[in-house]
Amino acid sequence: MTVNSDDSHAPASSTLTCPVGVTDCPIALEVAELRRNLSTLSDLVKTDPLTGIGNYRSFIQALEQEIERTLRSGQPTSLVMLDIDFFKKVNDQWGHEVGNQALIHLTTLLQKTVRKLDIPCRYGGEEFAIILPDTTLTASIPVAERIRQVIENTPLDVAGKSLKLTVSLGIATYREQENISVAELVKQADEYLYQAKENGRNCVCHAKPPSINIVSKEEKQTLSELFGSGMTKKD
Repeated sequence: MTVNSDDSHAPASSTLTCPVGVTDCPIALEVAELRRNLSTLSDLVKTDPLTGIGNYRSFIQALEQEIERTLRSGQPTSLVMLDIDFFKKVNDQWGHEVGNQALIHLTTLLQKTVRKLDIPCRYGGEEFAIILPDTTLTASIPVAERIRQVIENTPLDVAGKSLKLTVSLGIATYREQENISVAELVKQADEYLYQAKENGRNCVCHAKPPSINIVSKEEKQTLSELFGSGMTKKD
């Protein structure tokens, strides 16, 4: 039996041929089935079984890839960490099955709210992470705020009763000039998440966005020369 490409990397659909030309060669069929099973197992290893989105392992791999992309392209990557407020009360008062429904409900809202290129993952428990490729801190703030509002305004229906959920969010951004690890970026976003909790929950916290100088130094100097001392180099 020959294989058109390396078994360890070829997809399950790669053509397998029997060396003696036997139709429906059992060995070829077995290898094809093993490939399909391997592909399925690979997906399961990276997927959270409850919500169907990426799990912690998938999140770390995706974030590492986006940071590498930032280093190549110079475009920043933002990370949003999100935690459901008072989730223990949800489990205590409504039961763990409803708690699971709440996690699925939140996942559905996330997938409908973020862009197709964004990467929502379940970080663990009731905490989620959303990777925003090619997104500055300034641009990520309204995204996080929109997520917060959508979740707050879309309660989960539980047998005709409304279960209102709110979330706290923290944002951190990786820029080309940053010299921090994936773990440090996650820690930054988590710290802002905890700050949101301390600020009363149901809010978004982040570093102060960088100021944007619309007028260049050269333009300021020209204006200063045109209009006199009313505008100095310090302005």
